[in-house]
Amino acid sequence: MKKTNTLKEKLKQFSFILIPIFITQLGLFSVSFLDITMSGNVSKHDLAGVAIGSNLWIPIYTGLSGILLSITPIVAQLAGAQKRNQVTSSVFQGLYLSAAIAIVIVIVGYLSLNPILNNLNLESEVERIARQYLFALSFGVFPLFFYTVLRCFIDALGFTRVTMIITLMSLPINFVLNYLFIFGGFGFPRLGAVGAGVASAITYWCIAAIAVYIVIKKVPFQSFQIFSKLFKVDLSKWKEILLVGLPIGLAIFFETSIFAAVTLLMSNFDTVTIASHQAAINFASFLYMLPLSISMGLTIVVGYEIGAKRPRDAKEYSYLGIACGIILAVISAGIIYFLRPQIASLYTGDREVFIMTQAFLIYAIFFQLSDAIAAPIQGALRGYKDVNVAFIMALVSYWVIGLPIGYFLGTYTELAAYGYWVGLIAGLAAGAIGLSARLLTIQKRAALLLESK
Repeated sequence: MKKTNTLKEKLKQFSFILIPIFITQLGLFSVSFLDITMSGNVSKHDLAGVAIGSNLWIPIYTGLSGILLSITPIVAQLAGAQKRNQVTSSVFQGLYLSAAIAIVIVIVGYLSLNPILNNLNLESEVERIARQYLFALSFGVFPLFFYTVLRCFIDALGFTRVTMIITLMSLPINFVLNYLFIFGGFGFPRLGAVGAGVASAITYWCIAAIAVYIVIKKVPFQSFQIFSKLFKVDLSKWKEILLVGLPIGLAIFFETSIFAAVTLLMSNFDTVTIASHQAAINFASFLYMLPLSISMGLTIVVGYEIGAKRPRDAKEYSYLGIACGIILAVISAGIIYFLRPQIASLYTGDREVFIMTQAFLIYAIFFQLSDAIAAPIQGALRGYKDVNVAFIMALVSYWVIGLPIGYFLGTYTELAAYGYWVGLIAGLAAGAIGLSARLLTIQKRAALLLESK
């Protein structure tokens, strides 16, 4: 990371950070994408089972891993302020915290999974697949959270290409393991969708091991001596991480859990509807990697500029990121509209699911427009370490506005399952409006604070 003076220099540096993040996000998403698409080619029950399992797991994972994302603005601001000596301690305490979070997830999951699944109106085969898929996936929870901390450390220093390479290395591993365990290739047991959980867990151990090797052996990360000694647990550092991370995690949880809640509410519809919804929402999530990557890039550059006490540069980066998001959203909408049949065919060979997935994809177009504004702004606000108001906005826009509208339209109108998607769109739009107002406020406050000094 270095100081930039012109818009051209900012665009160049932001692109240098953004493109590897985007490739990394696509790679990480591809693990879930391969699970769903390859499972869908076994049967519609396998696709529906992974859909239920994923929608129980993803909000929990993204919400709690969101706590660890606070490592990015913390390290970025320390790096911008040239306080390298504090970086090592913050990262190591983050690793401790990641282990504690993983242990809690596994224990709570084992205690609550059966009651949750038993209360859903699922076909017995779909319920069995969802339960066993999540059980297999649980063996990869610890390395996944451990890797999240190391990734945030590497990215915050501006070396996003490194995590890109790690992720790209993991993709062929995951694909081969999926083939072996889902379809029973080369004499391995044919586990169907459950095999996808086994493959993902092994893949998470692989990427964690690769990240540890790079942090220990490669420049410039080895200079921080992250694993040079065993640090004592520092609760004051945990508090710092949690004060920033908890609102981030909760905001992410409220956003992702609304999609999971809709999928679970759709358990009242038939298997075709569940499978079609999951296919469409999975592809919409795939395209969401664009604004999400912009968001993560903005957290790094804005955090660095704020740490260096350059609020004007931070503001310029924010607007640059939002503009990129809107342009890419228009392109994404065009891809969905014109390639609906081809997209649906990636997920299923079942005729009914194929037709219904295309209908859901029309609604996914409108997701892109709101996400293009909301996600980059969230990333910029995290760079400022302004996270509490964004968390409240997420709660209100998704759960007070989005879900009630979706439930009403889905239950009491002819829109049926599509009504839930209208509710999701309304919640995303409300969040985008609120976050825009908050960013303007924070930018003015940061400028005034610097002038007062």
